[in-house]
Amino acid sequence: MATLTAAHSGTFRIGGELEVHRLGFGAMRITGRGIWGPPADKAEALRLLKRLPELGVNFIDTADSYGPDVSEELLREALHPYPGLVIATKGGLTRPGPDRWVENGRPEHLLKQARASLKKLAVERIDLWQLHRIDPNVPRDEQFGAVKQLLDEGVIRFAGLSEVNVEEIAAASKVFPVATVQNLYNLGDRSAEPVLEHCEQQGIGFIPWFPLAAGELARPGSALDEIAKAHRVVPSQIALAWLLKRSPVILPIPGTSKVKHLEENVAAVEIKLSDREFAALSELSA
Repeated sequence: MATLTAAHSGTFRIGGELEVHRLGFGAMRITGRGIWGPPADKAEALRLLKRLPELGVNFIDTADSYGPDVSEELLREALHPYPGLVIATKGGLTRPGPDRWVENGRPEHLLKQARASLKKLAVERIDLWQLHRIDPNVPRDEQFGAVKQLLDEGVIRFAGLSEVNVEEIAAASKVFPVATVQNLYNLGDRSAEPVLEHCEQQGIGFIPWFPLAAGELARPGSALDEIAKAHRVVPSQIALAWLLKRSPVILPIPGTSKVKHLEENVAAVEIKLSDREFAALSELSA
């Protein structure tokens, strides 16, 4: 039997240098309900994180606001000193309570939070730090300037953006090299298609968050449902296989709190969609 490994998803070099397996892991759901507080089952969360390198998952995405702080601290407890792993985190959103997100792009806040993440993760430098949101209440050039300062000071190695449009990527690129962009994108929501195309042209890694969602497309009898049955898998695995085939710059980061679901996600890298199946799915979601 073939070894279950995310290595079969292929590789991408973040910033042209930092090579990762394209199928990564999003560490938001290892926190409590509402992305608030500790997980309901901490032992399972730690088992899940320790399973990641065993499955060849070497790109992990988190944020200081997941918990807050909980996700980063669990990563440290389970995986430090992260041999062979690339840990990405984000700053710029604060958490006043469960399911609540508030932008804070004040430069002093961004600098403080990135340095706090450095300590929580216990690393000498953060591999990839992403501006979680551009705060509409703070001049964006001030926020971009703070990111550049983090790069210049060596606090972070590469920098990315989240939930941005093409114009915002271009504006940020005048201040610092944009290594990744993390936007909502999946088989059921392709509104970020222009951003993905821009990332392809510029060699920027595109990290789709909420990658497994397919919504109405997964209803019984749909093309997605039929293709999943033909491959003897579940629709979410087909949605993941579609993303991996869609573009070589896509780095899906499906998240979960269960080891079983993690293994199911990694198994999706073995699904080989035919060009006909890929086209049918693309037409369905367009």
